[in-house]
Amino acid sequence: MIDILLGALQGGLGSLVEYLSQHVLTCLVPAFFIAGAIAAFVKKDAILKYFGPQTRKIISYPVAASSGIILAVCSCTILPLFAGIYKKGSGLGPATTFLFAGPAINVLAIVYTAQVLGYNLGLARAVAAMGMSIIIGLIMMAIFRREEEGRTLEQNRPMINVTGDGETRPLWVVPAFFILLIAILLIGSSKLDWVPKLAAVYLLTVAVALLLIYHFQRDEVTDWGLETWDLTKKIFPILIAGTFIVGVIAYFIPAESFRPYLGGNSLTSTFLASIIGTLLYMPTLLEVPIVGTTFGYTTGVMGAGPALALLLSGPSLSLPSMAVIYKIIGARKTAVYILLVIVMSTVVGFTYGALVG
Repeated sequence: MIDILLGALQGGLGSLVEYLSQHVLTCLVPAFFIAGAIAAFVKKDAILKYFGPQTRKIISYPVAASSGIILAVCSCTILPLFAGIYKKGSGLGPATTFLFAGPAINVLAIVYTAQVLGYNLGLARAVAAMGMSIIIGLIMMAIFRREEEGRTLEQNRPMINVTGDGETRPLWVVPAFFILLIAILLIGSSKLDWVPKLAAVYLLTVAVALLLIYHFQRDEVTDWGLETWDLTKKIFPILIAGTFIVGVIAYFIPAESFRPYLGGNSLTSTFLASIIGTLLYMPTLLEVPIVGTTFGYTTGVMGAGPALALLLSGPSLSLPSMAVIYKIIGARKTAVYILLVIVMSTVVGFTYGALVG
């Protein structure tokens, strides 16, 4: 009994250590700073222009759905960004489209999928993820339309558009500030060697510091820090606890146990793959070797339908992310979002499996 408990504890700690080493410094820290900057520096009108409930759907949903093309993030990293735009007044539909699309349409993951698992599956994943994100967002907005109309938009802190000398701040400053932060996130999460990666991040950080010194007031920088800390203390502890729990569960129920049930392209196997994807925490790109090797897609053990279903649901949800989403939008909306991801991943995966045989 003691050996079992120690093994489970080691599994949880191993999962936690791997998570901390791979994601906190290079992904989560920049993501939290970006989310804090959205809350502190971006005017509500700018958010509502593209993501607001009154924005034309033909504009807001494609913009939200294509977000993952420039943000190579996983389900954990997208959460503070999602919290930032939703807190700032985004409509629920575009926000949940952004939430699903961010990790699902990761360019690195799509290319990696095509190279390792085949170009057909890579293309199917890209097209399905884009379409699913928009449909999920539209359904979420339709179901909770009345509740969303009554949601009180949080008041913006006034954004003083002057420098310390009282001069008008150039219009390029805020966009450049966000471009630099996003570049830090992208380079930090890239596969570059540590030396050029650290050098690039250092230079970008210096550029950010110069912008803050010469073009932002002290109160604005303080607001940014407070917003970043507020998001961090709400989200990060849940991610830590959830990752540990997932590691413990994986000790008792290893992924290999599901391999006999994921063969072929039956509706049952595809549905099971969707469920596994929503529960299992998979850092970005890791879902490809999990599908190819652990579940045996490359050796013919896993069917094409279940493989696509897991590739769609896996990067978008996990037990840790469910807990955080619940904290941001509440139990009912979270439950509906999870259900939509599972059902749509199953339907799309089953349809793809039937088409490719």
